[in-house]
Amino acid sequence: MATDVRPRDPSIQPPMVPLATLIGREIRGGKSQKPSIKYGHAGFAKRGEDYFLLRPVCFRAPGDPASLFSVFAIFDGHNGASAAVFAKEHLLDHVMSTIPQGIGREEWLEALPRALVAGFVKADTEFQRKGETSGTTATLVVIDGWTVTVASVGDSRCILDSLDGVVSLLTVDHRLEENVEERERVTASGGEVGRLNLCGGKEIGPLRCWPGGLCLSRSIGDTDVGEFIVPIPHVKQVKLSAAGGRLIIASDGIWDALPSELAAKACRGLPAELAAKLVVKEALRKSGLKDDTTCLVVDIIPPDCTFVQPSILKQQNKFRSLLFGKKSKNGAGKPTKLSSVGAVEELFEEGSAMLEERLGKNISSMENSGNQRCAICQADQVQDDDQLVHSSDSFPATSRPWEGPYLCHDCRRKKDAMEGKRPRKSTMSR
Repeated sequence: MATDVRPRDPSIQPPMVPLATLIGREIRGGKSQKPSIKYGHAGFAKRGEDYFLLRPVCFRAPGDPASLFSVFAIFDGHNGASAAVFAKEHLLDHVMSTIPQGIGREEWLEALPRALVAGFVKADTEFQRKGETSGTTATLVVIDGWTVTVASVGDSRCILDSLDGVVSLLTVDHRLEENVEERERVTASGGEVGRLNLCGGKEIGPLRCWPGGLCLSRSIGDTDVGEFIVPIPHVKQVKLSAAGGRLIIASDGIWDALPSELAAKACRGLPAELAAKLVVKEALRKSGLKDDTTCLVVDIIPPDCTFVQPSILKQQNKFRSLLFGKKSKNGAGKPTKLSSVGAVEELFEEGSAMLEERLGKNISSMENSGNQRCAICQADQVQDDDQLVHSSDSFPATSRPWEGPYLCHDCRRKKDAMEGKRPRKSTMSR
């Protein structure tokens, strides 16, 4: 990688640039603007419930090299591995099935955040039909050129370490102990949040959702916990500069042991495969093997470059520290927000658990021959007054009119259940 990296004035805030403009620059720049992807993975199993997905070569249009994109994912199962295995095998297909065929790259990237929401919900619905009580976190990363889109439920995490040394968090942890908004949503939807109550009234451990005792507010699966534990992901889409960057995607076995900035710092300047091993080694050194521990490192590298050599990076960091001083961190040692020196452009971020807000209102659900296609499960249904969601009386009067795209009967019931608008099925405690 070129070594004449000049520090920039951090007081200069780069203007936000529309996605279409950014993509246009890539197209006009030709093949020289296309980054390469290098990746590595490492991990140790304690329960055997962590799974990961590596798909460095995918195509939006079969056989068209210009439509190349890459996918990487972590699935951290609980109460068994079946939900994690199911998500690994089916989640990506469900996401891709909701994106219209034959559209250009700009439209594809704009449709991707909504498709991720629909795909996560579809995967959850299909898995729950199996009648198993397992659940899983899911952090799915889609890389198309310099654009990175991350969707996540649970507490697996994805961070971005950019060339300027700023660590950015691309996911939100859905832990009831730490996420006040999620606690309020769960209780408003009919769940109860509290700690494990022992004999004598003593409460121990982290905050959990009851029934079931799950520590997370969002996951795929978990049939026995109530449908207010939702599969609707937080989605963030960013565009890197031509300098590239490094993604670290890992299960909570890593993040319970290492703050995000320490994980990034521990492996800077190393190739991706070795970096992943070093992050895992550092996590185990800090806390031992208390949980399944899995790490993926993905480098998005400018053309004709390799990873940054450690000695070079140290010189750059020392030079920056002399000019700008040390970078600020909050008291918890969490990563800062997106870089203020122009390394990253934030294109999209949304974490609402309301489907109406996530699927949008400007989606045509009408197909040829008068059919309706469900925005989630993609099932075609012949238009019929008894099936129209606006006129159906299968839902309680307290449910306000649905203003989003067409949902079939089952998916509409799923939506209402997640919002606490119908009685949940009886559940059993875990």
